[in-house]
Amino acid sequence: MRLISICPSNTELAVYLGLKEQLVALDDFSDWPLDLSHLPRLGPDLSINMDMLESYHPDLVLASLSVPGMEKNIEKLEKRKIPHIVFNPQSFQDICDDLHTLSKLTGKQKEAEGVIKDFQATLQSYKEISDGIQNPPSIFFEWWPNPIFSPGQINWLTELSRLAGARNIFEDVELASVQTTWEDVLNRNPEYFCLCWVGVKQSRMKLSHVLKRERAQTLRAVQNNQLHLLEESLFCRPSPRLLLGLQKLAYLLHPDIYPRPN
Repeated sequence: MRLISICPSNTELAVYLGLKEQLVALDDFSDWPLDLSHLPRLGPDLSINMDMLESYHPDLVLASLSVPGMEKNIEKLEKRKIPHIVFNPQSFQDICDDLHTLSKLTGKQKEAEGVIKDFQATLQSYKEISDGIQNPPSIFFEWWPNPIFSPGQINWLTELSRLAGARNIFEDVELASVQTTWEDVLNRNPEYFCLCWVGVKQSRMKLSHVLKRERAQTLRAVQNNQLHLLEESLFCRPSPRLLLGLQKLAYLLHPDIYPRPN
């Protein structure tokens, strides 16, 4: 099959299933693994060049709704009658379901069984540790700075934070993505503050972006020197690579309880 992925997390799903050699083109932001860097690029995931995409005659396009704005890609694929599948995972179970679905379409069921088994085993091992943490600290994930967006209750980062022995300060909001205000963040006063701006490399994020905000010094996270930059690729993409983010965050929060990441 000739596969095209127009979202980094979908590219990662395909690679985990052993479909790397069947990928013929990608979006601009798919940067893992590095040995896919030779593939043609179709533009950023919110502005895919559909003429170029169609010229590669894909048997299946792996589309996504994981970021607001991707809907227009779906509309164009449907209008042009290009074969595609749409993933919109919000939880670890959704990621497993997407792996299973993609494996059935591509004949990789055996590979999916192994990936899902390992994925769930790691989640279970971290759950057993997190269940023993009596007073998990509060944590805030800033997905975007202006306006401020953060994951809500229906999101993999809320699950991930629990498994890492913490509590997302917006876990009470029944949304996948919450648009909030700086005043609300100040009022919720997290013990840990993590920047992981969607689509922005860690090197382009600066702690000064937060520290210059009004009353930033009143936050517990700032007072206790718990303001952190996270790798966007390990926290903002719904693929099995989230486990690497989980391992890093858990060790950052509780180095005396969780194992050191490999």
